[in-house]
Amino acid sequence: MAAIISQPDTLEKLRILSADAQYDLACACGSVNDEHRRRGADGTWIYPVTLPDGGRASLFKILLSNVCGNDCKYCPLRGDQDIRRCTLEVDETVRTFWQYYTQGKVFGLFVSSGVIGTPDATMQRINAIARVLRRRYTFRGYIHLKVIPGASAPAIEEAVSLASAVSLNIETPGAEFLANVSSKKDYLRDIIDPIKHISRLVQQPGALGRRVQQTTQFIVGAAGESDRRIVQYMEGLYQRLRMHRVYFSAYQGHLGDPALPGRQPQPGADRLMREHRLYQVDFLMRKYGFHDHEIPFDAGDRLPLDKDPKEAWAQGHPEFFPVDVNRADRDTLLRVPGLGPVTVRRILKRRRQARLTNLHDIGKPGKLLAKAAAYLTFS
Repeated sequence: MAAIISQPDTLEKLRILSADAQYDLACACGSVNDEHRRRGADGTWIYPVTLPDGGRASLFKILLSNVCGNDCKYCPLRGDQDIRRCTLEVDETVRTFWQYYTQGKVFGLFVSSGVIGTPDATMQRINAIARVLRRRYTFRGYIHLKVIPGASAPAIEEAVSLASAVSLNIETPGAEFLANVSSKKDYLRDIIDPIKHISRLVQQPGALGRRVQQTTQFIVGAAGESDRRIVQYMEGLYQRLRMHRVYFSAYQGHLGDPALPGRQPQPGADRLMREHRLYQVDFLMRKYGFHDHEIPFDAGDRLPLDKDPKEAWAQGHPEFFPVDVNRADRDTLLRVPGLGPVTVRRILKRRRQARLTNLHDIGKPGKLLAKAAAYLTFS
């Protein structure tokens, strides 16, 4: 007797695809509860996003399909795995997002997907979602589109013309590391060249009439790469390509191919701490003026797990301290452990009004100011 295989409806597809979205840990690492992603009643993932004005809102992130022709060894959704596959149609995706949006649950949409057939065939589906929302629904809000490695220039150009933000994951810091996790992708042709093309497009806002953000993501710990190598690539992404943000996703060691070169017997907490340290370095480079050659590493080119990189830098440069609170400029103050952009702005404002004489003149004493005290002078 032949078995009857039922086709999943939209809700069942959402449950399947949302379960598979758990493997993407980007933005899952936060310091307070409202920074963590959460799951909706139907299983879909809602991601917290910090807005330009400092407020917070929720982003609807959807995996269009878990069908994938790639062979990324770190990914449990790669083509040779025996899992239940399904794909959301364009109209299904639009209707689902629009329901969340009109109910005020989310402010925007993030669309990602496995590779369905070819990169351009997948991009055609991804771009169609944005096209329908922009033209049929006249949606003017936030849309983030994931660009598939190997996508053609026209497919990329359409995505940039429709999106508020686009991203293509760089995955590893160099071709030799990508070769450790994939035999199908060409690093320069499929990843670096498209990333450079996106950079050229988004740096011409006049042609688009608006600013489009470009982001990327490293898979950390799967390919055997060092932290130093990742940080060196970050420098190029920010300084030469003017990337808006770089993200990191800690490889989950219990997934993927057991022969991966980066499959260390490392506790889960250490994997996430490594990701956290890279995010701290990212903040130092974007907000504090640090460059890759200033970031401290151990003998194995790893970031220290027991202290944040800014404090490690300060301990290695005693000649830089103490810093005079009443005379130092903004960039110098930002080098002080325990002082962040908000506190530095407060210092600059208050010292224009009166000379600062102690920590209480800066703000309410706490752990961060107590840390800063060892590096400051009020002379």
